[in-house]
Amino acid sequence: MSDFVYPPVIAAARAMFRVLDLRLSVNGAEHIPTSGGAVIACNHVSYLDFIFCGWGAQPSRRLVRFMAKKSVFDNRISGPLMRGMHHIPVDRDAGLSSYRQALAALKDGEVVGVFPEATISRSFTIKDFKSGAARMAASARVPIVPMALWGTQRLWTKGRPRTLTRRHLPVAIAIGEPMTPGPRDNGDEVTADLRGRMSKLLDGLQRDYPDQPAGAEDRWWLPAHLGGTAPTPEEAAALDDKKSEA
Repeated sequence: MSDFVYPPVIAAARAMFRVLDLRLSVNGAEHIPTSGGAVIACNHVSYLDFIFCGWGAQPSRRLVRFMAKKSVFDNRISGPLMRGMHHIPVDRDAGLSSYRQALAALKDGEVVGVFPEATISRSFTIKDFKSGAARMAASARVPIVPMALWGTQRLWTKGRPRTLTRRHLPVAIAIGEPMTPGPRDNGDEVTADLRGRMSKLLDGLQRDYPDQPAGAEDRWWLPAHLGGTAPTPEEAAALDDKKSEA
């Protein structure tokens, strides 16, 4: 697969990180295979997570093909970039087609990135998962690599203004040991195991994060169980339901 667009995008991301002087840390990069197909399953707290999830695969020199909403591909600015990087559009009205594209990419030895929560978690905890990652990995006979991000929500997340000019921000990436589901494994059990592993990774990142809120009004980016003012998982679910009904 030819990649003329992806390398310049990576270079632009690297330049952005340098300008913002982000305090990036990547732990566990050795768990991403250097060859062959793999599914990276990542949590979702920011509109920029695909950039940082992809960055986590850079030490292994892998380019991640993300599954993303079709609306992103329809945009006149982001669309050409997404297609040029060979990402995979997800059309909710034609989900089988997206699944088949992802499966073909995995069998061709590509790394496919998915956000099993499907949408950004307003509570900054792990939401319930869709089972697609487990099903794809089992069908293609490739590993699933769990990943967690933390700090990206402070740049741009749902319901908050963008702060893309904020400098010196810590962004932490943790990558866990691969899982190798087989075709006969129970998909729900594999998905539950994946969710548990990602929750553990995220919990570690949150508790070891070097920054603390500057004051009461800055506690929005911490989950409620750590003393923050982010919605609880139940409150976040109600907000998501309300938006879907609108």
